Amino acid sequence: MTPQQFITKWQRVQLSERSASQQHFLDLCELLEQPKPAATDPDGTEYTFERGVSKTGGGDGWADVWKRHHFGWEYKGTHKDLAAAYQQLLLYREDLGNPPLLVVCDMDRFEVHTNFTDTWRTKEWQTPTLPIDREALLSPAWPN
Repeated sequence: MTPQQFITKWQRVQLSERSASQQHFLDLCELLEQPKPAATDPDGTEYTFERGVSKTGGGDGWADVWKRHHFGWEYKGTHKDLAAAYQQLLLYREDLGNPPLLVVCDMDRFEVHTNFTDTWRTKEWQTPTLPIDREALLSPAWPN
């Protein structure tokens, strides 16, 4: 999938979070040439959608995407409160093994929250508008 195909597809999608999130993530994997959860981990023990968790403080929840030692990812519907999504992910973080990256996304906006020493804690960006090439998308300088 090219950046242009990704952007064109997701700019017109009006699906709910539940209907769109897994396909959005799979398209990101394809765009970035990264392995997809089921292809990498058919048992779902290391990399999966809908990872069941026990929340800090009690109760249960589901992380939308999780990869052990890498990230927890929480989707929300378009234009929803990403700060609330991050707070939700913080309740999951301990049971996810405290991954170094906590990502929240609404299919258009992305926030990456880190736990690394001496680095930025949050980086935000929106899906760029056309045209953009894959090299620019993968550049260490992007997003500015």
